[in-house]
Amino acid sequence: MKDIKLKDKIVQGINDLFYIWKREFQTTFRDQGVLIFFILVPLGYPLLYSFIYDNEVVREVPAIVVDDSHSSLSREYLRKVDATPDIQIVSYCADMEEAKQMLKNRLAYGIIYIPSDFSDNIAKGKQTQVSIYCDMSGLLYYKSMLIANTAVSLDMNQDIKIARSSNTTDRQDEITAYPIEYEEISIFNPTAGFAAFLIPAVLVLIIQQTLLLGIGLAAGTARENNRFKDLVPINRHYNGTLRIVLGKGLSYFLIYILVAFYVLYIVPRIFSLNQIGQPDSLVLFVVPYLAACIFFAMTASIAIRNRETCMLIFVFTSVPLLFISGISWPGAAIPPFWKYVSYIFPSTFGINGFVKINNMGATLSEVAFEYKALWLQAGIYFLTTCWVYRWQILMSRKHAIERYKELKEKTLH
Repeated sequence: MKDIKLKDKIVQGINDLFYIWKREFQTTFRDQGVLIFFILVPLGYPLLYSFIYDNEVVREVPAIVVDDSHSSLSREYLRKVDATPDIQIVSYCADMEEAKQMLKNRLAYGIIYIPSDFSDNIAKGKQTQVSIYCDMSGLLYYKSMLIANTAVSLDMNQDIKIARSSNTTDRQDEITAYPIEYEEISIFNPTAGFAAFLIPAVLVLIIQQTLLLGIGLAAGTARENNRFKDLVPINRHYNGTLRIVLGKGLSYFLIYILVAFYVLYIVPRIFSLNQIGQPDSLVLFVVPYLAACIFFAMTASIAIRNRETCMLIFVFTSVPLLFISGISWPGAAIPPFWKYVSYIFPSTFGINGFVKINNMGATLSEVAFEYKALWLQAGIYFLTTCWVYRWQILMSRKHAIERYKELKEKTLH
């Protein structure tokens, strides 16, 4: 007899679980707000960010010149600088004051100053210099200015050293120009581009933040539609913690498996971003990340009292989470306090693990720390979600009893 009752309870629990899953699935596609955050935002945001940074690097940065040398050597230097893909000389100024005024008016982002003794010092065998002034409000402008002028100066240094040597063979010229041969290789980012560096982290963060928005919006809607502002409706199917948590979680997981495939695989391929990771390692890594994000969002939903609250959480967390992840700002330079704070969020481990697998070709064993941390977070947030919904079930029952007593008293009177 006990076995029959236990079997009936299990069957009822499974039926309730699938009822909750089905209802949550229907709610997602009926609520326009949730649909926007679960479908439209993940579809549109990755494309928007990727289009913005699609050029990878800044080219043809406008620069102005103050040439006090007026020599053939200074003109040769400036022609070579202008021929680089990084710099475009847009004007020649008579003095530094005119150049500074143009820089203030944003007509250019850098000044190249060649002193009057530039050519004379080289002819006398003395060291000379070229001064570069750059608008540091944009670090990429500085990078372009520095790379272009450094490359040209090294090229001209090579010619000057060879011309002054008494070499008789090409091999001697080669050794004179480059006593130590060097080769620059951009590992894991061949173009040394901004998109290949930043976009993968943004894509992973989008998954967490849209889940936080969508689940939070659904929670706010549930409270607004509930007379007692409870998260759990008065419904006989919502009569068990595990069935509620697993039913809702399964609904979100099935939606975001497809979203994650689009965001983390399709979008990078559309924009030809670096993808050298093994697909099986990536799939196995994404599973705990989605689970951790879902249960984290469901736990955080306890703080959502209305539909608008989730937007505040999104606005105040998105940019800081990107900074403390250790991608946009070096992890070694993040203060210990904020590093420990970052461990609260799945995006920290998700971003670092995804970048290592997808962009650096790491295996699952090589991201064991991030992988285990995500499973640990998924477990912890699953327990906190169960606690949240258990408490909400008790509150719902309490309010149901109060409502029953209220109706009974009205009937008697």
